[in-house]
Amino acid sequence: MWLSNFRVVLADRVLPQGSVRVEGDRIAEIDTAPRRGADIDGGGLLLMPGFVDMHGDMIEREVEPRPGVRMPLELGLRDLDRRLIVGGVTTAYAAVSFQPSSAYGHVRSFDHSMAMLRELAAMRGGLACDHRVHARFEVTFPDALSVVEELIADGIVDLVSLTDHTPGQGQYRDLERYAAYLARNRGISAEEAEVVMRDRIAEYSRGAENLTATLKRVSDLCAAKGLPLASHDDDTPEKVALMAGLGAVISEFPVSLDAARAARDAGLLTAMGAPNALRGQSYSGNLSARDAWEAGVLDMLAADYHPSAMLPAVLALGEGDLPAAVRLVTRNPARALGLSDRGEIAPGLAADLVVADDRGVGHVRATLRGGRPVFSDGSLPLGAPAERVPA
Repeated sequence: MWLSNFRVVLADRVLPQGSVRVEGDRIAEIDTAPRRGADIDGGGLLLMPGFVDMHGDMIEREVEPRPGVRMPLELGLRDLDRRLIVGGVTTAYAAVSFQPSSAYGHVRSFDHSMAMLRELAAMRGGLACDHRVHARFEVTFPDALSVVEELIADGIVDLVSLTDHTPGQGQYRDLERYAAYLARNRGISAEEAEVVMRDRIAEYSRGAENLTATLKRVSDLCAAKGLPLASHDDDTPEKVALMAGLGAVISEFPVSLDAARAARDAGLLTAMGAPNALRGQSYSGNLSARDAWEAGVLDMLAADYHPSAMLPAVLALGEGDLPAAVRLVTRNPARALGLSDRGEIAPGLAADLVVADDRGVGHVRATLRGGRPVFSDGSLPLGAPAERVPA
């Protein structure tokens, strides 16, 4: 199958009228010229590698769209699958937490989180996206260690991140802002929010005495299984150094430019949210992904909570260098996660492809995974077998 007359985004340049031949589930050939009678004529649309999302928080909201309203797991997972492919995501890491006392309540209970992940593993073969598991391990909840160990032993986990959402550090280092966030989202008074915040600090701090042993255990588990390890919400160079010493290879959502620079200096790749990059600011008042990009310390963009933001974020950052921006959601995360078979338009790699219109905020027109169309808005006509257009 030939896909012709596209602006083909390679790892280092854009072919203005390029063509790509797909055989089976692989990219077989790339041509700099259009092909007469191609199976798909792109009409000048963008052709990019399928997006690799290393951190997506959407699964919990698909399974429970409103507090206490739980949908069947199969329905929620299929809805999530559709959202991802419509956004151009062909490889997705579902970021699932094990934190029963969080604002998400029972959705993050040990039993419920395990059930979601086991259902996702069972359904993988019938879903359009390549779904993988990102286990978010809250270091102040050591009771979750046995749950994560079991999932790792069963081969269900593909990425582990070390998180700490104790107010006063990391994402919530500004206590005044955090209290205001609680009051706004829970509809309570500032005084009530202050009590909730103090109770949470006390609760999260109870696991601190076992913190070193817990971190070492998770680090050893990942090393033994060859799983990539990520840190989360790094806020100081000292925390970055600690996480690098534990074997972390990714720094997710560094909250300051100093932390992002320290991560790069320590050899970690940085990841930030596509919604942050699109909006130009963090919703929690932390580092802007655009500032990290301009400072040269941004390596990856993740869907975070909104997969449709990935294409617009790439276009917003890529005005001067589109291939570099596209690498943020393709080659860079694929390499960081050990996925050497995808992330670029190159012969021999997986034919995971995104067709997009870059007008306005951008629009995904079609998504192919393994050479098979899994989403199309109907705008791409099919043609006959192709031959090269004479120069």
